[in-house]
Amino acid sequence: MKHNTIGLYSIMTFNMMIWGLNAVALKILVTHFPAVTMQGVRIFLAGLVLLLYIVIKRTWKPLTKRDWGWTIGIILTGVVGHHLFLAWGLTITTASNAALILSLVPLMTAFLSFLFLREHITPARMGGILLGLIGVILVVLRGGTGLSTSMWGDLLIGGAMIFQACSFILIKKATDTIDAKQLTTIMFLAGATLIFLIGLFISPDGVSIMLEGPLWVWAVLIVSGVVATAWGHAMYNATIHQLGPGQTAVFINLTPFFALVGSALFLGEAIQWVQIAGFALIIVGVFLGTGAWGEGERMKARTVHRETGIH
Repeated sequence: MKHNTIGLYSIMTFNMMIWGLNAVALKILVTHFPAVTMQGVRIFLAGLVLLLYIVIKRTWKPLTKRDWGWTIGIILTGVVGHHLFLAWGLTITTASNAALILSLVPLMTAFLSFLFLREHITPARMGGILLGLIGVILVVLRGGTGLSTSMWGDLLIGGAMIFQACSFILIKKATDTIDAKQLTTIMFLAGATLIFLIGLFISPDGVSIMLEGPLWVWAVLIVSGVVATAWGHAMYNATIHQLGPGQTAVFINLTPFFALVGSALFLGEAIQWVQIAGFALIIVGVFLGTGAWGEGERMKARTVHRETGIH
């Protein structure tokens, strides 16, 4: 059991590294390709990989009207809204800032769960949410007094974060009756198609620009779509139910760390003290706001009870 747990921890750590470095990859991609068209192609590629997996496993099942209602909502928020705002934001802000702001997703999800799912929220969790918000405000303002161009990019990333959190609430309801991998496949394929059509409207020459792009940038796109998006989500879904939501939230904290390191190494982005301070506040906020602290204590108690019989 211990060996299996170490294996799961290793998988999750590697997955968070991939997701953190994916912020760097997306910054590279929006620099060389039209942002919206690129997102459509990248996400559709991820959807095709997952579709191939489902076809091989023969796990596809027809959806009910209720299922399609949830699915459409998830497509509009978790794919179209999230990835459009993410692409637009990355064109005018840094990859490191984007990763830090997106790390607020668990807190926003917890807050929305309280509002719409009537989930219990303790004073400690509310305090964690406030700490996380303060951390993001530090990252966005960076000591400034107004909204510069890059700060508008940060606000767009904030919109992407809110859209993703909304989709997680819908996903929680939808996966009561829909297989998570099938839902993700439909999300990616349908959402990517909508994003691609929007890209054709915004940048009619977007496809031709991409076709003329360097091979190494196309390699980054393929790795981002297949490894970070398709494989990353598959691994996440495969381990989440074994580790539990509390421990998973702790691992998610590693994503902005890897993004900060990758941004400095591959993009030459300078890491400022306010980003480090904001990162620290966000980590503490996620740890408290998602209930990870309480989950960890409960797991310790269960372990002691199993091994010693002490309550």
